[in-house]
Amino acid sequence: MKKLIRFAIAGGLGFIVDAGVLAALLHLTPLGPFIARLIAIALAMATTWAFNRTFTFDRSGRSLAVEGFRYGSVGVTAALVNYGLYSALLLSLPTLQPLIAMVLATAASMFFSFFGYSRFVFRGKAE
Repeated sequence: MKKLIRFAIAGGLGFIVDAGVLAALLHLTPLGPFIARLIAIALAMATTWAFNRTFTFDRSGRSLAVEGFRYGSVGVTAALVNYGLYSALLLSLPTLQPLIAMVLATAASMFFSFFGYSRFVFRGKAE
């Protein structure tokens, strides 16, 4: 249960970074919602990796490079699911605000992320 709570905290931090960067880029730059979201997702992923590696899961016992590659693999897959849902929502509902689409897509991809990180990335070698 402690891992799930810490994962939720990491996700909350990632969500704040994702939403904050997306909102800032949409407000301060000419970037549209699709490019801005790619940048926001990348920064959120870096934030959650640092938190999850330090506080949520025990280190896997693998090298930092291997663990980072595994985290990236799960993260990129989850991000593709998240971005795909986000894009589909914006394209099918043109009046939907990008931040609302982000919230819905993030919620939908959260379960995939936890399973992938806990089973593929941070599970020890001997498990």
